[in-house]
Amino acid sequence: MTSIANAPPPFFDDIPIEFRNEARSRLRVGEQPLAALTFDLDSKLHFVAGLVLITEQRLLSCEPDGSWREWAYQPGLALRLHDHAGVGHLELVNAQSRLAVWRFTLAHNLHAIKLVDQFQIHLASHISGEPPQLPEGHRCPSCKAPLEPDQDECPICTKVIHTPPSTWTLFRLWRFARPYRGQLLAGFGLTLLGTAASLVPPYLAMPLMDEVLIPFQSGKHIDPMLVVTYLSGLFGAALLAWGLSWAKTYILALVSERIGADLRTTTYDHLLRMSLEYFGGKRTGDLMSRVGSESDRICVFLSLHLLDFASDILMLVMTAVILVSINPMLALVTLVPLPFIVWMIRSVRFKLQTGFAKIDRVWSEVTSVLADTIPGVRVVKAFAQEDRESGRFKVANKHNLAVNDKINKIWSVFAPSISLMTELGLLVVWGFGIWLVSKSEITVGVLMAFISYISRFYGRLDSMSRIVSVTEKSASAAKRIFDILDHVSSVPEPTQPVKLDQVKGHIELNEVSFRYGNREVNKGISLTIEPGEMIGLVGHSGSGKSTLVNLICRFYDVSEGSIKVDGVDVRSFPVADYRRHIGLVLQEPFLFFGTIAENIAYGKPHATHAEIIAAARAAHAHEFILRLPQGYDSMVGERGQGLSGGERQRISIARALLIDPRILILDEATSSVDSETEKEIQNALENLVQGRTTIAIAHRLSTLHRANRLVVMDRGQIVEVGTHDNLMAAQGAYYNLYQAQARNMDTDMDDDKADA
Repeated sequence: MTSIANAPPPFFDDIPIEFRNEARSRLRVGEQPLAALTFDLDSKLHFVAGLVLITEQRLLSCEPDGSWREWAYQPGLALRLHDHAGVGHLELVNAQSRLAVWRFTLAHNLHAIKLVDQFQIHLASHISGEPPQLPEGHRCPSCKAPLEPDQDECPICTKVIHTPPSTWTLFRLWRFARPYRGQLLAGFGLTLLGTAASLVPPYLAMPLMDEVLIPFQSGKHIDPMLVVTYLSGLFGAALLAWGLSWAKTYILALVSERIGADLRTTTYDHLLRMSLEYFGGKRTGDLMSRVGSESDRICVFLSLHLLDFASDILMLVMTAVILVSINPMLALVTLVPLPFIVWMIRSVRFKLQTGFAKIDRVWSEVTSVLADTIPGVRVVKAFAQEDRESGRFKVANKHNLAVNDKINKIWSVFAPSISLMTELGLLVVWGFGIWLVSKSEITVGVLMAFISYISRFYGRLDSMSRIVSVTEKSASAAKRIFDILDHVSSVPEPTQPVKLDQVKGHIELNEVSFRYGNREVNKGISLTIEPGEMIGLVGHSGSGKSTLVNLICRFYDVSEGSIKVDGVDVRSFPVADYRRHIGLVLQEPFLFFGTIAENIAYGKPHATHAEIIAAARAAHAHEFILRLPQGYDSMVGERGQGLSGGERQRISIARALLIDPRILILDEATSSVDSETEKEIQNALENLVQGRTTIAIAHRLSTLHRANRLVVMDRGQIVEVGTHDNLMAAQGAYYNLYQAQARNMDTDMDDDKADA
């Protein structure tokens, strides 16, 4: 435990500005606010504005009418926090009654949690008389800064958000390049030889100028064999340089494509093994952009620009050696512009890093609009929102254009400035070289060779400066991909997995609780389900039914407690092996683009045609499938386009039947279909649930007539368990649900009669 006396001093910054002055006037001398909650709903769930404030001495509240209330810490006082159906409730109670209640939207839930924590700490301090203590788990172990609930990393220490990518990130690609190190070494050797061959022509041009052309101009005889020798040397060097360049480009292009393919495959495999919690916080378009375009950018960098960079480095080193060997003084003059070029590269590099990182984020906004709109084009057209979606895309595209324009403004100054420096350097060499020729310290041939080498030297230097842009783009792409690869799934594989051969279907939940972010969705759930038993989960929307099913499927892991199947904690099973024994039928069945047969056999790809037909018959889908133009080979459009909701649901049931699961999950399987289709699906479900442990979530309580027991949930907890008759007799939560639904059905029937 750590005394909060050493904590950073509290400030009024967390208090909204409209309450700040009034709150300051209410505080006593030396009293400081520790936590504040802005509540924004009244008892009728209308939007209002109010404040709850915690100090080390008391709790204060400013009500929507402007009045202030306060409660000093005393024994028996308690502050309770819970949420339901998107609304948070904060209750202040004592041993006799409820003193106050404040309601808020869940955007303020994190502040509410902090408020309750501070209240409990200072209430305990007031009762015990000891200094208030803050648990170590609420502080960063390094800098001791307070952390939010469920916060894994300290933002002060890590500074992960929007950190510009480092060029060193590219070196992490070596794990993908290691299998091809032999080809890479061969490519580097060919690059070395090719660069050396390309440096031969200027060296041969030097004697060609001094021994052939200048003597000929002076009236001397030309030796034809000497001319042929030099020209042959130039031709041979050019031909050799071309051959070596072709070989190295081909080899390294093949290698880079394979590295890119491995990178995409590894990233995609890693994504598939992430928990649903990860995808809940990501946009589809952003992930598609990372796996697709970002890996492609890295591939282009490896195959083209990195190869050019290596050639440039070798060219610079070899050229420098040749220049020094020809004339050290003239070689030194060539380096005059070099410090200015290095300074410009260093000055612009950080701006490019941050700029390209921002471009990647903005581009993901553009792709996310596409990923949202194209799959949902039916909804867009149904509500005539084409102009709105077009406007969204234009805004995202305009933002992308503005960010790119900002980078291009920097680059438009940088690149020509580098070119100017190289031209000035060449001019200096010309001037100094002519002066040396006039002093007879070098020949014209030496000067021409020098100019030729210098042109190549500065040309490669200019090329290297331009590669800064490409390198920073690739580093940004690599960082976005490694952000995925570095993320550890919240549903990990067990270190010592328990082998799973057969499952009987005995499920035991022991004090199961689950938090999603800072929201407590399920708490203290205990339930035992016998093999072959059918359990019906009922309750209001948001009561935690689907979350409980997700925990049993291990899409998420419990925050507290345990879930056991056949006496073994599900976290001890290999994830894929465990889920093969679970059949899942969702409210909105998802079908892939492909044939009917392929969709039925999705969970068992090697199923025979006879097995597929048998599953379809049991799901009451065989008849309508045969009425399709190509029967089982009929193509299903993306997400089941071309089939009715009931037909998609029956294919989903056939898919679950084919894998013959021991545990069956039915999540609102009949809630979105008409009564006639519901009967067909119910007949299919009769075949599906036989002999299996079944957990069924149903909106229509009448569909759970086959359930052995009904489990009633409310606000993340189990409030009742029993048969339909027993629960109706108890006249509790289930009775109220049933009566409310019966009244709604009667109202609907009366409306239908009135319409008729």
